[in-house]
Amino acid sequence: MDRSTTVVEQELELSLVLSPERSIPVPARLSYSSDDPFAVHITFHLDSGTPVTWVFARELLVEGTFRACGRGDVRVWPTRSERRSVLCLALTSPAGDALLEAPLPTVAAWLERAHRLVPPGAELSTLDLDNSLAELLA
Repeated sequence: MDRSTTVVEQELELSLVLSPERSIPVPARLSYSSDDPFAVHITFHLDSGTPVTWVFARELLVEGTFRACGRGDVRVWPTRSERRSVLCLALTSPAGDALLEAPLPTVAAWLERAHRLVPPGAELSTLDLDNSLAELLA
């Protein structure tokens, strides 16, 4: 069965929180693909010239828009910062830790678009498991 890949992307500016009083802007892109229906990708465009991409469960990002969730490498929670709704992303890697704030309305609108592409609970129906298994076994 031939399925075309569809991608939902959103450019946005996150804030990298350095201290309670100081943060710096970080351009980023949210991506969701029907080819990888359980995952979201966040690519950070850093001054180093090499983008950094984090991949984690779409469900984690959805839940994080309502309540604190996640353990380990990725934790997400909603809050308010200077009278605006933000989504906090705490990321941990061997290279260090980062706390980022994203505009919650922008993330929520992007998630709605991703849900229209692949509704929650319909992720398995978008995967061609038979062909994927055949390629692995070939």
